[in-house]
Order: sequence, then C-alpha cells, then structure tokens
Amino acid sequence: MDYFEKLSKKIRFRWKNLAVRLKAYFKRLFFPFYLFPTKLFTYSIYYLVKFAIKLTMAIIGLIIDCVVYPFKSLKNFLKSIFIIAVVLYLLASLFVIADYLRTQYGWYGKFLCSFGAKENLQNSVVRIVGGYSEGSGFFISEDRIITNFHVIAYEPSPKIIFPDGSFVTPNKILGNEDADLAVLFTENRYPDRVLPLPDNVLLRQDEPLIATGYPLGTSLVGKATIVRGNFVDFRKSSKSPVVYLQTNISLVGGMSGGPIADQCGNVVGINTLSLAGLSLYISADQVKTMVPSFTDQGITKIEVDPSKSPEEAVRAYYTYLKARRMRDGFNLLSEEYLLKTNFQEWTSRFKDILDVNVIKSERYENTNDTAFVKFMTKNWVNNETIVHYYEGTWQTVMEDDVYKMLKAKIVEVEDPDYLWFWE
Repeated sequence: MDYFEKLSKKIRFRWKNLAVRLKAYFKRLFFPFYLFPTKLFTYSIYYLVKFAIKLTMAIIGLIIDCVVYPFKSLKNFLKSIFIIAVVLYLLASLFVIADYLRTQYGWYGKFLCSFGAKENLQNSVVRIVGGYSEGSGFFISEDRIITNFHVIAYEPSPKIIFPDGSFVTPNKILGNEDADLAVLFTENRYPDRVLPLPDNVLLRQDEPLIATGYPLGTSLVGKATIVRGNFVDFRKSSKSPVVYLQTNISLVGGMSGGPIADQCGNVVGINTLSLAGLSLYISADQVKTMVPSFTDQGITKIEVDPSKSPEEAVRAYYTYLKARRMRDGFNLLSEEYLLKTNFQEWTSRFKDILDVNVIKSERYENTNDTAFVKFMTKNWVNNETIVHYYEGTWQTVMEDDVYKMLKAKIVEVEDPDYLWFWE
C-alpha cells in the first residue's frame, strides 16, 4: 500500500510540475503581448535548430555504431553480413515489383484503375458486318459508332452487331476515306456503351495497352478479344493525314475499327493496320478533331430504279432487304402477292438476314416481265454467320408505274463452284 501511495504522489508531483512549467512557458511567450510575434518566430527557429542538431547527432552516432559494430566480435560481423544481405534482397525485390507494375499496368498507378476495364471494353465494342468486309467499332457518343473506312467501303448498309447478338442498320454514314475513318449513326441511343475520345493522348515509352476487336469477323463466335502489348512511338506518314500509334501488338483481320486503350480502359487510338509484331492505330485525340468534318463523299449509296425494268426491280427488291429498308421492299410486292401476306408476316421471314448480295439480275430468256437472279444471303443465326446461295426467276407486273414482284421460283444452291459466280 505504501508503494502505491508513493507512486501516486510521484505521478501527481510530475503532473503538477509539468503544469507549472507550461504555465511559466506560456506566460513568457504571451507577455508582454506586443512581443508575442517576435517570440513566436524566435522560439520556432530555436526549437527547429535544436531538433535538427539532435537529429544530426543521433544519425552520426548511429552511423558510427553501425561502422564499429561489426568489428567488435566475429559474431557481430556475421550478423552484419546477414543484415546487409537481407536489406539488399529487399531493395532488389522493390525494384522488381516496381518494374513489373510499370510493364504490366503502366504509369501513375494505373494498376488501381484497371479492374473492370476489360469487361467494359468487351461490352462496348461491336461488330461491323458488310457484304464485302467485316470489322469492329465502338460508340464515341450515344448514337455514333467509329470504325475504319475500309470496313464499310463499297457497302451502303453495313450491320452493327451488339455483344448480345442483336443487330441494327445505321441510318446514316459519314467518313473520311483518306484518314480511313467512318462514323455510323444509329436510330436509337446507347449511353451505356460509350467509350469517349480524349482531348489529348499522353503515353510513356513501353506503356501497356490493350486492343479490342473481333478477330476473323463473324467466322469466330464469342466475345470481343482483348490483345495486350506495349506502346512504341508516335508515327507520321506523308501519305496519310493522321498520326499513328505504333505498338508491338499483332492484330488479326476483323479487329480493324476497334479501340486500343490504356490499362484504365481509356481509348487512345483506333485499330487500323497490322503486320507481324507491329500495329498502327490512329491517335484518338486526332480522330476527335476530325469527326465533325466527315462527309458522305465516297460513301456508297443505294441507287436503284424499280421502274426501269423487271431485272432492276428484282435488284431493288433484294437491295432493300439488304439495307433493312423493309417498308420499301414491302411496297415492291404486287397486289396479287399481298393477298397471301402482310407486312408483319413478310418481314418475319427476313429477321435474321445480315446481308444480301445480288450476283446477277438479268432478263429471263425472251420474256418481258421476268428476271433471272442469282444472290447470296448472310444470315445471323445463334451468333454465327450462315451463308446461303439462291437462284431462280421472279415474274413481275407493272403497277403504279413500277415493276412489282408477282411470282417467284427461287431454289437454294448447295455448295456452288466458282463458275456459278461468273456464268
């Protein structure tokens, strides 16, 4: 009991002494009050200098102890060797980890924002399918998709296939053939799929990048493919109006028009050209500045005249199916044909058609109202393209100054040889 009383008295004495000292310190600091600013400045300098001196002496003492310690005994020397080895190993590990983060995730802590970037790209990139080419694209705004011009070249009505397998036809196409860029406009808006273009693209040497697209087009089913690589440099060609990003990624046909992004999923370029181990991408910031100047110059347009002849009417009929202009195609059906169908039933026959390519449409023998036609269709079935080949005749009838479809004798051709396309 005596011990605790003594300890209690000792603690109270120390607190009381501390309180007295603090009271005296603040009295000296604040009074007289007009000297307070000067005292505050001088006291601050004094304690900073005092702390710096003590810290310096402590460091010097520690260094001396470290130098002397290994030489006091063999045991201390061996301990020092072990400690130095462990420190060097930890330092080397830190360098390895830092280099791994730099090469795998990029700069500025991009490994922290990379989670979910892959899934977002796969859910946003779409297929672009035409009669002559296939590629990829992505939304740069709620109703606009960017892709390469060569993907939609000679194609007036490419199809936009979404990751869920549904597809639509753009209602307008603008582009710049020299820059190899095109924008497809959609009737509906898709705000959740937008991958905005940046105002400025800043990349470091060897920064990791990810390219997204559909390799081999519709012949390879499944989600968009993610291909990883590293940024090499910016390139410029006198034959092109755009600046390219060069990477060590090897793109595959079908990925043209898709985005290349940093580890955070921020778009930095458009997939354009690839050779073995080398790919070029149009810089995304330049694309953003060029899009407003796109025109319909060089864009293939639908030009048909069903009033000209039976064969031109048949060509127009299948061209409207190709373009998904279903009302225009339905209007080319004769009154007799319409007795056995309606718009809803007729359109349901063609709900899975991606493309119709008329190979030949010509007057049938010596008739005045019948056309012989060869055509192929590309159908989207279970997220896969199925190609069918057909040939036969369409009898037409003149109604409202237009040749309209009356009777068809069309048969499917199984595995045609190459002569079928030329005869």
